[in-house]
Amino acid sequence: MAANLKSVTALCTVLTVVILLFRGGAAAVEDETEFHGDYSKLSGIIIPGFASTQLRAWSMLDCPYTPLDFNPLDLVWLDTTKLLSAVNCWFKCMVLDPYNQTDHPECKSRPDSGLSAITELDPGYITGPLSTVWKEWLKWCVEFGIEANAIVAVPYDWRLSPTKLEERDLYFHKLKLTFETALKLRGGPSIVFAHSMGNNVFRYFLEWLRLEIAPKHYLEWLDQHIHAYFAVGAPLLGSVEAIKSTLSGVTFGLPISEGTARLLSNSFASSLWLMPFSKKCQGDNTFWTHFSGGAAKKDKRVYHCTDEEYQSNYSGWPTNIINIEIPSTNSRDAYPSVTEAVQANMTTMECGLPTLLSFTARELADGSLFKAIKDYDPDSKRMLHQLKKLYHDDPVMNPLTPWERPPIKNVFCIYGAHLKTEVGYYFAPSGKPYPDNWIITDIIYETEGSLVSRSGTVVDGNAGPITGDETVPYHSLSWCKNWLGPKVNITMAPQPEHDGSDVHVELNVEHEHGSDIIANMTKAPRVKYITFYEDSESITGKRTAVWELDKTNHRNIVRSPVLMRELWLQMWHDIQPGAKSKFVTKAKRGPLRDADCYWDYGKACCAWQEYCEYRYSFGDVHLGQSCRLRNTSANMLLQYI
Repeated sequence: MAANLKSVTALCTVLTVVILLFRGGAAAVEDETEFHGDYSKLSGIIIPGFASTQLRAWSMLDCPYTPLDFNPLDLVWLDTTKLLSAVNCWFKCMVLDPYNQTDHPECKSRPDSGLSAITELDPGYITGPLSTVWKEWLKWCVEFGIEANAIVAVPYDWRLSPTKLEERDLYFHKLKLTFETALKLRGGPSIVFAHSMGNNVFRYFLEWLRLEIAPKHYLEWLDQHIHAYFAVGAPLLGSVEAIKSTLSGVTFGLPISEGTARLLSNSFASSLWLMPFSKKCQGDNTFWTHFSGGAAKKDKRVYHCTDEEYQSNYSGWPTNIINIEIPSTNSRDAYPSVTEAVQANMTTMECGLPTLLSFTARELADGSLFKAIKDYDPDSKRMLHQLKKLYHDDPVMNPLTPWERPPIKNVFCIYGAHLKTEVGYYFAPSGKPYPDNWIITDIIYETEGSLVSRSGTVVDGNAGPITGDETVPYHSLSWCKNWLGPKVNITMAPQPEHDGSDVHVELNVEHEHGSDIIANMTKAPRVKYITFYEDSESITGKRTAVWELDKTNHRNIVRSPVLMRELWLQMWHDIQPGAKSKFVTKAKRGPLRDADCYWDYGKACCAWQEYCEYRYSFGDVHLGQSCRLRNTSANMLLQYI
């Protein structure tokens, strides 16, 4: 095999990676362009994140004062042209009833299907690149020769809570059938790629599946249908941006007001799915309650928290997530439903002065915030209704509880880090009517080693040495480190192609469950690194890995070429029968594609001369385009076994 590989062209080198990756048997090479052997076996299942699926109209809506009406299958999310010219009609097609999650009487929208639903949200010459989500990822698949039916997108209506997804669309039944169809079609298990809230969806699916099939067949089904799970940018303990959207609205750069964004967000029950919560509080075990016939339902509690939860500050988060001023009063009766924790905050209330109430992650997840402000905010009663009915009383699980490691053979948790990220807010009455009745007076950010306000003032709290990905705080992203065992191998390597001289390795680092584990290694200035935490020993037959990518944004991580490179190399390593280690080596990284070769102006030649050469083709417009992989670079793949 090695002798044949030496004669394979650079293009076939890349195709070899994927053909080997998706083939169950050993492929024999008879000439330079044809491969013979079993058909592809593995499939890729993509679960997109919040607002990452196109929604299309399923109604006919006449919009006054504009020629742009809504007709069946017209794009709603996202069509910026109609958003700008017919915002009221667009709003009707997007908004849901906050109590029963039904559509507006005049317009309804449904999620699109297929890969096109998740590649570009608003296709167009200008809007397309600005709304790209999974398009670059799919380009990699095409370039590597992946067959079209090997990649399956499972879009969903990201406005709905998990129970409504199943109740209205049978989404989890369909997802189960997707895995079973992929196995029947291709003969092998699937690899799950989930981004952001897509991980929450997949977690709920696993718990739903536990109740759907016989308990003794649950693990067998998972082993048969899912080979690996790549959790990318997973908000494992929630995101503080969700509560910001609830109180003041987040526009995501769209040409709408924050008030309009708030009205939409609070009509979507999925907004609460991303609510921050405490890692020290658990809900009732729905699985055992289900099989015990729902006994002791009258004694059901929303959360069971450890003593540490009440003894520690901020529920383990860096700081109080919400600090909000409310008008003062002489009578405690103005807050008939405020919890004991909130009442404790009010003991220092002074007549005529606003009162500052602070809320931890636990007090957000259990509804204390909404109970405290319900006399001042009309949305609070609706949010309390959604929180109780769709989350606390969910028949499958309470999604606002900490994750355990999924019972899947191979789990890879991947996220960006070392970016300034919001972790707390100060709100005050704005003096304006609803929905603009709250204004953000200050924002708390986590920076490396400290917490700072929007004005730059240092704030007290539990600051850590690592920060989040600009959207989700590190405390939530890194929860998956608790899935690692007591002994962890840590490797830190530069993100760009490298010769291995700047790779740092620590083996068998002790890790205590419940505590963070951090690489104590020196980084070169102005170099972005990727840190690997790997464990293949603590659970027999299972592997767990955590990848931290320096300076990688939450929304752009699925477009990161570094992530794509590491993902493909790891999967290529896994199918090699002669692999010497459980994980792919990080000792060296060279170019894998022509696009990875570039012109070194300092040396006046193509960089990486061992792998790349100058080879002009008609149509090249700059020197870097003419740098391509050498024909002899195929054997570089052998070093990753």
